[in-house]
Amino acid sequence: MRKYYTSESVSEGHPDKLADLISDSILDEFLRQEPTARVACETLVTTGLVMVAGEITAKEAYVDISRVVRDAVRSVGYTRAKFGFDADSVAVMTSIDEQSPDIAGGVNYSEEWRGMTEEERARPENQFSMIGAGDQGLMFGYATDETPELMPLPLTLAHRLTRRVAEIRKNGTLDYLRPDAKAQVTIVRDGDATWVDAIVISTQHREDVSQETIRQDMIERVIREVVPQELLTEETKYYINPSGKFVIGGPHGDTGLTGRKIIVDTYGGAVPHGGGAFSGKDPTKVDRSAAYYARYIAKNLVAAGLAKKAMVEVAYAIGRAHPVSMRVDTFGTGTLEDTQLTALVAKHFDARPQAIIANLNLLRPIYAQTAAYGHFGRPEFPWEQTDKAEALRQDAALVSAH
Repeated sequence: MRKYYTSESVSEGHPDKLADLISDSILDEFLRQEPTARVACETLVTTGLVMVAGEITAKEAYVDISRVVRDAVRSVGYTRAKFGFDADSVAVMTSIDEQSPDIAGGVNYSEEWRGMTEEERARPENQFSMIGAGDQGLMFGYATDETPELMPLPLTLAHRLTRRVAEIRKNGTLDYLRPDAKAQVTIVRDGDATWVDAIVISTQHREDVSQETIRQDMIERVIREVVPQELLTEETKYYINPSGKFVIGGPHGDTGLTGRKIIVDTYGGAVPHGGGAFSGKDPTKVDRSAAYYARYIAKNLVAAGLAKKAMVEVAYAIGRAHPVSMRVDTFGTGTLEDTQLTALVAKHFDARPQAIIANLNLLRPIYAQTAAYGHFGRPEFPWEQTDKAEALRQDAALVSAH
């Protein structure tokens, strides 16, 4: 039976992604100066305006937010007033408060930590129990063996397309392109056969360029460059700028907000998205760090050969260090029962926020690069390592033997 799967990606010049980049650039600058700063930074972008708001607590760091905003806007390519939005003339407004003391109290010292004696706090098993989760919520991680990145195929292809559009814009190959772009890929699975059913690319462009030129360039210079030939058939459909012209784009065309592209950021709809958005949040916010850790767990399970695909769900209560629940779902592809894999995960992975931060080395300025083209499936990020796979494989063999 044929099944269809679709995912989308947007370029760094998309207004929502520009907002994500600004928020994460501000976060990075605070972490660069003060790794323990608490940051929850939201951004709105629209014609001629960037509005930054949120809660930031730092003892020593001083960040010139206007400069960080303009540098981020410039890096994307909004450098001309004719785009309706440019780095030098855009107005930057800020409304920043400190983190609520009610929240800070539970994050700085978890419920468990507050209930311990000094002797209990000194025990090795409690070394990561001091910090509590920054909020309640549930987070999901996922991995699948359908691509080398262990990511869903349609999302992987969509990200490759938008990256390629940005590449040929920036290197001057197609000088008529502008920063805003989107891509969408629909694949078909029928038994063991997989192919691309439809590709959508919408890209902002200079006004004097014909739609036929754009169509030809997108098919020849983008699609055929990044989508494996064996996935394209004579029946594959191409929708290039299907609305017609796309001259007005970016924040001039649509208001952008931090966190509005969470399915693009994660798994393209292959599994649920829990918690909240990622960008602009320091790693005490489990919306971000626990989602990264859940991916780390899921990827190691699949890399260990214990499942063809795996979803990890973890849930927290604000102010508590230990998760309130964790489960593994392998969709019937696991070599062990899901309950057994969940027990293995509990043995090999410590999902307390302080442990996540330490194990993945998250208190450093690595977040601006996550803002576009997805947070997962990219080897430069620490949550993509598979260093636990061999230990999981060995322990799973012991479980099977019994």
